[in-house]
Amino acid sequence: MKTYATDVEAVDALHSSYKEIRDEIAQVIVGQDEVVKSVLISIFSNGHCLLVGVPGLAKTLLVQTVAQVLDLSYNRIQFTPDLMPSDIIGSEILGEDRSFKFIKGPVFSNIILADEINRTPPKTQAALLEAMQEKVVTVGGKTHKLPQPFFVLATQNPIEQEGTYPLPEAQLDRFMFNVSLTYPTFEQELQVVKNTTANRDVSLKKVLNSSEISYFQQLVRNIPITDHVLEYAVSLAAKTRPGTSSATDDVNKFLSWGAGPRASQFLVLGAKCHAAITGKYSPDKEDVKAVAESILRHRIVRNYKAEAEGISTEKLISNLL
Repeated sequence: MKTYATDVEAVDALHSSYKEIRDEIAQVIVGQDEVVKSVLISIFSNGHCLLVGVPGLAKTLLVQTVAQVLDLSYNRIQFTPDLMPSDIIGSEILGEDRSFKFIKGPVFSNIILADEINRTPPKTQAALLEAMQEKVVTVGGKTHKLPQPFFVLATQNPIEQEGTYPLPEAQLDRFMFNVSLTYPTFEQELQVVKNTTANRDVSLKKVLNSSEISYFQQLVRNIPITDHVLEYAVSLAAKTRPGTSSATDDVNKFLSWGAGPRASQFLVLGAKCHAAITGKYSPDKEDVKAVAESILRHRIVRNYKAEAEGISTEKLISNLL
């Protein structure tokens, strides 16, 4: 792995690597630039990402492509109502020598795609969410470390909610970003159809490896941030909490619950990473604003008044910004 004399050199390297990664991904994924940016910020910030979108928007293809370009191991877990925790984390079996042997589950990989995470019961969801938080799994009293870096990208389908188990707010809070995918434009869809209905062989270059990603994750934490930007990020999260002195009139009127301290942490980390990938050595308020919607979207809970008046979560966040 290449070493850098100063953090400034390292930030420059992260900036150029990000552009290279983005260009490689663009060979396969048409459009979805903001989604790609959010996924990469999550990885470099050592967080996890929740993608919400209708089927057919290349969520699985995106994760496969990211894993390939970053030279990371990848597993896809299709969540179903009969999935058990042992199907994710692994289980112990009795070997030929009459001793128990641990067989690793699919969670032992650098990148996990948890497809339709809301289709499986809470017990199984909790097994994955514990692994996300602790970066280890415990089976039969023994602790097994997960490979590093470790990144979970979960998907949820906003339609067909019958027979689903929506993630409670406390578990949604484990995800750094909640990214909403929208339909492509006409021109983008035209390009997608052209690419996918012809014999087109794309050779992707591996831009980074696991040790370089771990290095950049540490670098993001070392990026300096001024007190006024730090205070802006914390006050933004505090403003979402109804009934407090920081809350705005809109928040008191339309929200039941606001974002917790983890939102403040992710706003700062996300802003640092956003600054680095755009070539800046320290984040400003614009970097906080750039990541705010995806960080706050799943951490604030609207009340019946907001739903009755058609006030969306995005509108409330936009007003706060």
